[in-house]
Amino acid sequence: MPIVEPTPTALLLLAVGVLAGISVLLSAVSGRFGFPVMLLFLGIGMLAGDAGLGIPFEDHALAFRVGTIALVFILFDGGLNTSVSSIRSVLGPAGLLATAGVAATAALVAAGAHYLFDFPWIEAMLLGAVVSSTDAAAVFSVLRSSGIHLERRVAATLEVESGANDPMAVILTLAITGSLASGEELGARVLLDVVVQLVVGAALGIGGARAGRALLARARLPAAGLYAVFTMAFALVVFAAVTLLSGSGFLAVYIAGVVLGNGPLPYRAGLLRVHDAVAWLSQTGMFLLLGLLVFPRELAAVAVPGLGVALLLAFVARPLAVVPFLVPFGYRAREIAYVAWMGLRGAVPIILATFPILAHAPGAHRIFNVVFFVVVVSGIAQGTSARAATRWLGLETDEPPPPPASIDITSAEPLAGEPAAFHIGPRSPARDRAIAALGFPRGTVAMLVIRGREAIAPRGDLVLQEGDYIYVFCQPEDRPAVDAIFPDAASA
Repeated sequence: MPIVEPTPTALLLLAVGVLAGISVLLSAVSGRFGFPVMLLFLGIGMLAGDAGLGIPFEDHALAFRVGTIALVFILFDGGLNTSVSSIRSVLGPAGLLATAGVAATAALVAAGAHYLFDFPWIEAMLLGAVVSSTDAAAVFSVLRSSGIHLERRVAATLEVESGANDPMAVILTLAITGSLASGEELGARVLLDVVVQLVVGAALGIGGARAGRALLARARLPAAGLYAVFTMAFALVVFAAVTLLSGSGFLAVYIAGVVLGNGPLPYRAGLLRVHDAVAWLSQTGMFLLLGLLVFPRELAAVAVPGLGVALLLAFVARPLAVVPFLVPFGYRAREIAYVAWMGLRGAVPIILATFPILAHAPGAHRIFNVVFFVVVVSGIAQGTSARAATRWLGLETDEPPPPPASIDITSAEPLAGEPAAFHIGPRSPARDRAIAALGFPRGTVAMLVIRGREAIAPRGDLVLQEGDYIYVFCQPEDRPAVDAIFPDAASA
């Protein structure tokens, strides 16, 4: 029987599978030391590329398309997990940071790149625009997977800003790239484009989400997994349709995720798990692919301006662009310092840096390599110091650890009741009391108690101990009464 040689497709899938698997396995180690997972993926991609295994990849157009799809799923997942209450509490400051703050950052970086590192003005402006926005994937990854229990206002400010500031960076990058490629001067039309894209993106994001929610409420799909397929297709349609209508697709898909996530969803727990997995898959694939695009032999030539711009952004431009927009809203000095320091850059600047390459703009490859330094320095300096900065600035809260188990009720129809988990802390009034003596409302019942590695049936005579997790089922109208029983045991 003849031996069939592996096809290029099989070899490609083997490489992707091995690289992704190694990255995921090593992510546990990186998390233990506070090393950002995104840099691990980026580094493995580089080792597999030109300077390592020699996997050839120079397709910036493909990287741009894959990166765009990945960002759609990452932003949609971030929106699904963002509460409307947190957005309302920081809408003013986060909105200013996502618009005026981005423009200020771009201007400050451009000035530094021009006067300190001899970039021509138009190239300096393009570099500033590319690195001007914080990265949602990086911020969500650091805040949600590193065990940081950050004060809610600060965490909400960072997450809402990172989810909403990509449109401004995209608009500025496209405008300056067009000017650089064509030789035409920038005009006041750029400001009009910013306003139009933000307004159209926000309006259509909300309208599209309401239409999607209505469709989900009426849909009777034959399998639970199809609901996740529908919501992923919905995210892609929202992004594409809004982009074609001259709006910001990135802002629209984030807002659509927020609107959907704060309403009733069929098979809610399962849907959120699927989108979490898809977001992680997107992030893994995106950084691996972007790592393949980097050629280490080209980095030495831009090491000095690359490191210089990275330090300028972290220590000068970002703080100066943050302070004026947070002080009027009563943020404390330590909160402002934390928001200024945690302006992580990730895949978004690298993806934006492919724009001028695709447009064959002068100096495009130099800008791309400088942006790589900015992303790496940001990940190492800010990502690894996130835990220490949180504790040093006194912004860590006493929230309990996440529950060791989850109880889901899968249903295509939204149900009135819901399960909730409560941690029994040292000051909890429920500590050392029997479940029967807690005085649950009539529509509430204990479902399970987790004690260490042991799952215990919640009999009425079971006495709760410090460190326990108790899972209860309650009706929405009874939730305030249940919360009052566990005032010092934050629900999970």
